[in-house]
Amino acid sequence: MIELQTAPDSKIVSVKVTGKLHREDYVTFSPRVEELIRERGKLCMLIEMHDFHGWDMGALLEDIKFDVKHFADIERVAFVGDKKWQKGMSVFCKPFTRAKVRYFERDQEEQAAAWLKAV
Repeated sequence: MIELQTAPDSKIVSVKVTGKLHREDYVTFSPRVEELIRERGKLCMLIEMHDFHGWDMGALLEDIKFDVKHFADIERVAFVGDKKWQKGMSVFCKPFTRAKVRYFERDQEEQAAAWLKAV
């Protein structure tokens, strides 16, 4: 599941991902983020992974399509998680975006938010 939260007029979007993502999760996620990009310009994303188990093939394809389409629309991405593979995922996604990407451990969530605000 993907949950989006943002404060009015903020360029920071909080994205909480849990469980295993499916193509259907992107049916709501992608249009909402695209609307925010149209309204606010480049965004910063705080991606919090809680009990996250990755993507099925349909979701992975949707994620790659989103990344390619919005290659230059995201300014910074802060991944927050607690698994080694999640840290590796932050390195894997770098070629698919112009955004600055950093990984933070779960106990560093405040530092992640501060890093995003420093734009």
